[in-house]
Amino acid sequence: MELFFAVLLFAVSTTVTPGPNNIMVMASGVNFGVRRTLPHFLGICLGFPSMVAAVGLGLGTVFAQAPALHIIVKAVGVTYMLYLAWKIATTDTSIRADKDVKPMTFWQAAVFQWVNPKAWIMAIGAVAAFTTVSGDMSAQVAVIALAFLSVSFPCVGVWMLCGAILQKVLTQPRQQRVFNLTMSFLLVASIMPMIAANLSDVPV
Repeated sequence: MELFFAVLLFAVSTTVTPGPNNIMVMASGVNFGVRRTLPHFLGICLGFPSMVAAVGLGLGTVFAQAPALHIIVKAVGVTYMLYLAWKIATTDTSIRADKDVKPMTFWQAAVFQWVNPKAWIMAIGAVAAFTTVSGDMSAQVAVIALAFLSVSFPCVGVWMLCGAILQKVLTQPRQQRVFNLTMSFLLVASIMPMIAANLSDVPV
């Protein structure tokens, strides 16, 4: 449960923040309504956790054969997440709804995860940061995927259902700043326990 809640913080902070998925589902919700956007929404919510599981299990095999590689990837993943936290805290978010966007199908949205750079970074970073070589890789990956599945529906749903309102809120400088700082804090808070917990993986 400790791992699940740690990943949950990371999942919330990365899933609710602006990115290709959220921008696209927001635009679809505004332009086409909830009913026509549901396949797109479900494709994201189910497609990304599936990607996390596939990436995690594949990396697990590699890490079992080369434990040192796990430490390297973990360091890179945590470093990038700290950089992402800094970017969230210091960069203004500009949201634009493309009036020409067409609603995606379920499968189009699910497959899109594999070409979404943010999705790759989130999947690899989460698996690298929240797993240990000594633990059961399959079980750990399942917990990570479950955490993302749990937060995807409410976090992505906020963008689909309240896109127009959220767009107005986030374009106000002061409110946008508070939002960015809050997400940055949650991201850093989710990383710190994992850094301490995984120091035992480093050879002495």
